[in-house]
Amino acid sequence: MNVVLVGGGGREHALAWRIAKSPTLSRLVFTHENPGFVGLGVVDAASSIDGMVDVAVRARADLVVVGPEGPLAAGLVDRLDAVGIPCFGPSQAASRLESSKAFAKEIMAEAGVPTAGALVADLDDKASFEAAVARCRRGDVVVKADGLAAGKGVVVCASGEDAVAALLGMREAFGDAARTVVLEDLLVGPEVSLLALCDGERAVPMLSAQDHKRLLDGDQGPNTGGMGAYAPCSLVDVASFEALCEQVHVPVLRAMAARGTPFRGVLYAGLMMTPEGPRVLEFNARFGDPETQPLMVLWDEDLLPWLYGAAIGHVPSGRPRFRAGAACCVVLAAEGYPDDPHTGVVVPVGEQPTGGEVFFAGTRRVQEQLVSSGGRVLGVTGFGPDVGAARRGAYAVVDGWRFAGAQLRSDIAARAD
Repeated sequence: MNVVLVGGGGREHALAWRIAKSPTLSRLVFTHENPGFVGLGVVDAASSIDGMVDVAVRARADLVVVGPEGPLAAGLVDRLDAVGIPCFGPSQAASRLESSKAFAKEIMAEAGVPTAGALVADLDDKASFEAAVARCRRGDVVVKADGLAAGKGVVVCASGEDAVAALLGMREAFGDAARTVVLEDLLVGPEVSLLALCDGERAVPMLSAQDHKRLLDGDQGPNTGGMGAYAPCSLVDVASFEALCEQVHVPVLRAMAARGTPFRGVLYAGLMMTPEGPRVLEFNARFGDPETQPLMVLWDEDLLPWLYGAAIGHVPSGRPRFRAGAACCVVLAAEGYPDDPHTGVVVPVGEQPTGGEVFFAGTRRVQEQLVSSGGRVLGVTGFGPDVGAARRGAYAVVDGWRFAGAQLRSDIAARAD
C-alpha cells in the first residue's frame, strides 16, 4: 500500500513511526519535513491543498492520512475524493465539528450529547456582543474562539473582570477565528480524551488518554496545544469508554449522517468528568497531539487496515489491539511558548526511553545539528507496565534532550501515578 502522510509535527512523527511498521506498507511519502521521518519514507513537500493532491497523485497513493486540522477544514478530503484517492479524515463539512465550536454545540444539542451550557455570540453584532459582555461579567465562564486556533483559543475565567478582558482580546489574538465566540459555563472536574475510529456509521473506541493543556505544573498558566499526555487514563476503563462512546460518539455520527455529511476518521471527544456526570467540552476531527504519541507507542497491530477501513467507510470488525501497560508523553517546549516561541536553538540528542520513543515536533536539521523550529519541540514518550513506570521512563531521559530555555512540566501523569 502506498501511503501519503500530511503534516510534519509530533503527532505525524508518531503516526509515521507506527505506519512504517506495517507489513502492508509499500511506500510512505510525506508532504512536510521532519527529522524524525528520516529512514521511514521520502518527502515530497507541499504546503497548499493543490500541492497535497498533486503529491498523492504522483505517489499513486492508495491512502492519504491527514494529521493536522487545517487541511481537513480546507477541504483536502473532498479534493482527494474527487480524484478517487481514499483519505483518512472527515470531509470539510464533517470537520466543522472541530473548525466551529458553535456548530459542535448545535450538533450536541441535536444528538442529545451532554455538554456545558453555552452562549454563542457574534462580536460584530451589537446586541449579541452586549449579551456576551453581560454573560462574562457574571464570571465562571470559558471564553472560546469559534474557529481553529491551534488549541490556544480557550481562556478559563473565574472572575467577570478576567472574562470581559478575554472576550475583548479575542479578535486581536485570533482574528476571524474569533468573529464568533462561545461562552461556556465553567465546569469542574478532571478531563479525559476519548478517541474513536469512525467510518460514518460505526465508532470504535481506542484507549482513553489524558492531556495536560496548561503550560505550568499544577494546571497553572496559559492554555497550550498540550504539554503532555498519558494513556490509558485511570478515570475511564475499557468498559466505561465503550459506554461513553455509545452516549457521545454514536449519536453524533447519526446526526452527521442524517445531515448528509457522514463523519469518517478519528472523532476525538474531550470530556470533563463533573460531579453531575461526563460533559463534552470539545470535539477534534483528527488524532490529538500529544495523545497520539502514547497511543501509537501502545498500538500493537497493523495500523493501516484501520485507517483505510475508516477512509472507505468500513472499519474492521472487533477492536484494535493495544499492548498491556501504559505510555506517557512529556513535551519539551521552546522558551516563550505559547505566545512567542524562540526557535533556532540547538537540541541535544539523548537516549531513547526503554520501550518508548522520542517524537520530533518543532525541529529541523541545520548543518547536521538538530535545532528547534516551533513551539512544542519534542515529545519524550515512555512505556511501562503501569502509568507510574511509563512516567518514570519518560522523565529518566528528558535531561539528555533538554535544550536552552526548554519548558516542561514535572507533573505529567502525576495524579495517576
